Amino acid sequence: MATLVSSSLLSTNYLSPPSLSPHLSQSLSSLSLSPTSQFSSISLSSSSRNVSLSSFTVKAASAASENNKKKNVLIVNANSGAHAIIGFDLAKELLGLGHHVTVFTVDHQTSDNMKKPPFTRFSEIVEGGGKTVWGDVDAVGSVLEGLKFDIVLDNNGKDLDAVKPVADWAKSSGAERFLFISSAGIYVPTEQPPHVEGDIVNAKAGHVAVEKYISEVFENWTSFRPQYMIGSGNNKDCEEWFFDRIVRGRPVPIPGSGMQLTNISHVRDLSSMLIKAIDNPTVANGKIFNCVADRAVTLDGMAKLCAQVAGLPVKIVHYDPQSVGIDGKKAFPFRNMHFYAEPRAAKDLLGWKCTTNLPEDLKERYEEYVKIGRDKKDVKFDLDDKILEYLKVSVAV
Repeated sequence: MATLVSSSLLSTNYLSPPSLSPHLSQSLSSLSLSPTSQFSSISLSSSSRNVSLSSFTVKAASAASENNKKKNVLIVNANSGAHAIIGFDLAKELLGLGHHVTVFTVDHQTSDNMKKPPFTRFSEIVEGGGKTVWGDVDAVGSVLEGLKFDIVLDNNGKDLDAVKPVADWAKSSGAERFLFISSAGIYVPTEQPPHVEGDIVNAKAGHVAVEKYISEVFENWTSFRPQYMIGSGNNKDCEEWFFDRIVRGRPVPIPGSGMQLTNISHVRDLSSMLIKAIDNPTVANGKIFNCVADRAVTLDGMAKLCAQVAGLPVKIVHYDPQSVGIDGKKAFPFRNMHFYAEPRAAKDLLGWKCTTNLPEDLKERYEEYVKIGRDKKDVKFDLDDKILEYLKVSVAV
């Protein structure tokens, strides 16, 4: 049975994470100077899913004077996966606003990961006046020796082992604020979707320990919980998975009923939420924000939207991964369940507005898909074939 604990850290609806004991426990490659076990919960009142705006105007006004100063921002960026695009896009947006930005990618500049987007477009950061460096998190102090940052954003770590070296260095070097890209994947499945800030989280999730740690170490901190994302430069297959099958006239196998809800956000919205928080340090301090769009899409709906932008028909088939005898996580790019959070705190506290429009945003991704010639590439469909064989669904040659 799940063990529930109350968070003593929460004094307002969108404050700090569950009160859990944290799981405590290369040098510079190049420098471009030219540019379902145990759970925790939060004790909530009947009105916990709503927030009072009575103090927002005052807080926003008091923070206005803080917005004028251009900040020196360090983004510690992941070397792969969907999160990498957040750091890339945010860096460009911050540079465009006049801030000073350094992107520290946790890898070597010559690694194979750097041959993929968004890393192949890092010249755009340099051209915008930013700096790009590479190295290991344990060497962050030596890689950035002598440099001081007002804000440090960790967009790399999934657990305390990965984030603690960065957080400790940021604290010791005098950083004013620490921002963390967490994950909405830490929420415990709910019978009342969508997830909102304050819902129960998995106590054993690495991101939870990080949120707890930074809340204890930093006077000013903020955590953001994204889900799936879309946008130019993304190197994790999501919409491409659907395009691969649709353009080749293959059935699209979707686990379950296909009516499961999920959330896909354009990276420009994720960046704009982060910037809103950066511009409002008092309001954002100690808060957790679901960094997501404000509309869900069904799994079947995603397939239909992808077919729509490609101008092609789609045949959807449904299956049960367990009956077929396959690992559903390897056969499909999304979770086979309702996985849907809502950005309530960002709207209420930061005045953030969502601009994600999947039917339009997918057009951008399909144009890039065709531009790089992926529609002509040889793609293997071994798991699909096993599913379709089980379902006795033929594939047109």
